[in-house]
Amino acid sequence: MATFLPILLPILLLSLATASHSSTLNSFVYGGCSQLKYASDDVAYTSNLNSLLTSLVNSATYMSYNHFAIAGTAPHDVVYGLYQCRGDLSMPDCATCVATSVSRLGALCPGSCGGVLQLQGCYVKYDNDTFIGVEDKTVVNKKCGQSTGYQDKIANRDAVLDGVVASGGGIFRAGGSKDVAVIAQCVGDLDGGECQDCLKESVEQVKMNCGTSGNGDMYLGKCYVRYTIGGGRGYFNSNGNYNNNGSDKNRGVKNFALVIGLLAAIVIVIIFLTFLCRAFAGSSK
Repeated sequence: MATFLPILLPILLLSLATASHSSTLNSFVYGGCSQLKYASDDVAYTSNLNSLLTSLVNSATYMSYNHFAIAGTAPHDVVYGLYQCRGDLSMPDCATCVATSVSRLGALCPGSCGGVLQLQGCYVKYDNDTFIGVEDKTVVNKKCGQSTGYQDKIANRDAVLDGVVASGGGIFRAGGSKDVAVIAQCVGDLDGGECQDCLKESVEQVKMNCGTSGNGDMYLGKCYVRYTIGGGRGYFNSNGNYNNNGSDKNRGVKNFALVIGLLAAIVIVIIFLTFLCRAFAGSSK
């Protein structure tokens, strides 16, 4: 027993930490379904849709973005789809997120010709009308936190937001200064100029709508920007329900202390069991 404890318990702790990380990346942001439905006996569209969704899931195991078009024998049988994982995700996390999205879309949009789902870690969309390569700067979801009450923090936030947009550098961008952290992402079907325009609009919208809020999320049709003041990068792996009084930092300290305490307890138990084993072994001689 003492032999297996040093191996089993760290694996258990790692599994629990991994499960918690995956659950936050797979948490819901927004979703929707097209009003147009396909008939339950429409074998062609059903088959094409299943083929598309399977392609999305398979592709996400080795690419952070991809799009597909599955054609049918008739024009109304065609279905288009894409996914976009957040730029800082590992491929296993990307694959898990897309697979989770596809599974949830099946329950969210049964019989719908189109559906979209944004999770914290990825975005998936499909439709029978092409949308790939088409700009979309419609505000689809926004969230603002409590006011910071400090104008200098907001000025720093605005500077970081503007800097992230101005920096260029691809479809995923991240930046920070002092206690401000920002991430921004476009969907991979936009070209450089379209992505820039979308992110610029997203930044303008989050400034206007969130004002002096300590954190804010602004999702447009093909891009988003998120910021936090005092939340750190951990805010972007959460459901966004951070406040700005440092409680998230305190929670991290408490979690770290808990892990250290557990590890110390494990060591004590192992030493105690080893002592008992040696004591029994000595008495049996």
